[in-house]
Amino acid sequence: MPIDLPKPTELAVPLFIVLMLIELIYGWRTGKARFEAKDTLTSLIMGTGSTIAGALSATFTFAFVYWVWDSFRLFDWGYAWWVFVVAFVLDDLAYYWIHRMGHRMRWMWAAHVIHHSSQHYNLSTALRQTWTGSLTPGILFKLPIFILGIDPLIVAFVAGLNLIYQFWIHTEAIDKCPRWFEYLFNTPSHHRVHHSNNPQYLDANYAGVLMVWDRVFGSFVPEDKAEPCRYGLVSDLGTFNPLRVAVHEWVGIFKDMWAAKGIKNKIMFLIAPPGWTPDGSRLTSEMIKERAKRLEMSKADQVAAE
Repeated sequence: MPIDLPKPTELAVPLFIVLMLIELIYGWRTGKARFEAKDTLTSLIMGTGSTIAGALSATFTFAFVYWVWDSFRLFDWGYAWWVFVVAFVLDDLAYYWIHRMGHRMRWMWAAHVIHHSSQHYNLSTALRQTWTGSLTPGILFKLPIFILGIDPLIVAFVAGLNLIYQFWIHTEAIDKCPRWFEYLFNTPSHHRVHHSNNPQYLDANYAGVLMVWDRVFGSFVPEDKAEPCRYGLVSDLGTFNPLRVAVHEWVGIFKDMWAAKGIKNKIMFLIAPPGWTPDGSRLTSEMIKERAKRLEMSKADQVAAE
């Protein structure tokens, strides 16, 4: 029989508040954590809105995944403790690909961009979450877990644990963890890289908990002390308006698709990487990284010539 499981993220809310207050006091005393009142308020509003949006879409989402699980599952895993461990690892792998596609497909970026819209990096940034995630195809990456036969209730529970883990890595107050921990798990150092808009850090470190996925799939980039992280979007919004933060990229997609000539270009504005245009007039992350690399090579050649 299915078991009744708690919702980890709801239970963790008091802990989130306490940790944010500790970070705020620590940052005020040491300067090792930076806050901006309007930015933090926007993050809190985005987090509240995300919770409401998630609750509104939960009925449809669970109905869909339970239909997949009930109709197509290959095995019956049951509810032993080890099933939760397997589910956690598989969900973490699915999270990696959802997260990666959230940066590589503009349709999914339209929802995920909210999380990267702050120019600060502190624990409140962890709460700056999407209101429109249910409008993307992200859930499809988890369907293999349900088809294998793991109960969606278990998957939802371990996904909640995954999100709780990710809260603490949104900080500048912690430098480096022990080397073995940095190798195995996502840390503040690794995730600072992910949130940075420095060209050399773009599209890196998508992990939720286990860094093995980035190392295996070639997206791992270590933090370089010689290249301090800069946070925010490549082109920042310049606003703290929560509604604009939530929907600006959807509006941009609509405008681009409306103006595009031909069905192919309209579809590409939806599924191509952010920054893609038919004429190359904007910059994708690959173009930004390539331009930065050419600039560095040019500087090196100039130094050598001198």
